[in-house]
Amino acid sequence: MSSPARVRADACPGVFATHDAADGPLARVRLPGGVVSAERLRVLASCAEDFGDGDVHLTSRGNVQLRGVRRPGLASRLMAAGLLPSPTHERVRNVLASPLSGVHGGTADVRGLAGELDVALCAEPELAELPGRFLFAFDDGRGDVAGEGADVCWRAVTSDAGTVLLAGVDTGWSVPRDEAVAALLAVAREFAAQRGTAWRIAELPDPTVLLPRGSRAEPVERPVRVDPTVGPLGDHGVGVAPRFGQLTAAQLWILADLADLAVVTPWRSIVLPDAAPDAVARLHAAGLGTDPAALEITACIGRPGCAKSLADVRADAARLVPAGVRAHVAGCARRCGRPSGPHLDVVAEAGGYRVGGRLLAASRLADSLVRKENP
Repeated sequence: MSSPARVRADACPGVFATHDAADGPLARVRLPGGVVSAERLRVLASCAEDFGDGDVHLTSRGNVQLRGVRRPGLASRLMAAGLLPSPTHERVRNVLASPLSGVHGGTADVRGLAGELDVALCAEPELAELPGRFLFAFDDGRGDVAGEGADVCWRAVTSDAGTVLLAGVDTGWSVPRDEAVAALLAVAREFAAQRGTAWRIAELPDPTVLLPRGSRAEPVERPVRVDPTVGPLGDHGVGVAPRFGQLTAAQLWILADLADLAVVTPWRSIVLPDAAPDAVARLHAAGLGTDPAALEITACIGRPGCAKSLADVRADAARLVPAGVRAHVAGCARRCGRPSGPHLDVVAEAGGYRVGGRLLAASRLADSLVRKENP
């Protein structure tokens, strides 16, 4: 079933069109595929120090955000570093890719596809008009980013072929790996031509009208699996779990010293595919954890960063560390930043938090949830 038509403008933030948060303008920097070099990590760290509040925040689309941006000059520094290759397309460069591809597991190696799509996307002026929420994805076959609700996703079935998903539904349309970028862009062009007021493919009455004539097939059910992206990975990789996806500029400098390349995941972790031998010790010394359990409790920015939030949710969520549940703590009913998989909703209301139909005081959250099982 399609969603109701949108009646307000798309306000998805970027660098030129920032979001006016309670703690100042918020700028979002897109990282197609989550890939960022050590050199660019250092640029982001310097931007956080010179233009923002000193921290970098990871997003559920593998991008980063700077908060409290009140000084001019951010865009020019990002452009000089290659982090803002097309001012006209900056908000539509939303591309996920399996972050562990080429590190361990997966059916096909999708490394490079996100970057290839980004270049082709920015070369097409008409695609600059895509909504800022439109999302591309490349799944290496394990099913991790296939479950993240991308508008259009290529998912590997063999090492050199895959199928196309629309709004999370596998259409069964078979596309070779070397034609995956072209196929996703073709769908995006058709959506741009037919979307009307829709922001997402799921809002169309029949998303399959976007497929090339003669390519429609019966939907295929394939498993969705998210492998751990934190801790030791492959032969030389390591995954980092910043608390609530927030890193200081100093921590970014450390990451840049430990690996030539980093991958920001949709689960607010960072993968270093080829890390230095002493990486884990240096990460821990810098206050960066490598325990997958750190990703079980997530939270929106809350007070004081968001004017709509009814609580300082990150301070309260910190009390849930021993709870042993997968939960998202939100400052209001919008539930910003909530994960796509099964989780317990903990939503702030006047007087406490609503959890499974009960209103609890913040001080009672940990005790109330300590023995609950993951939903």
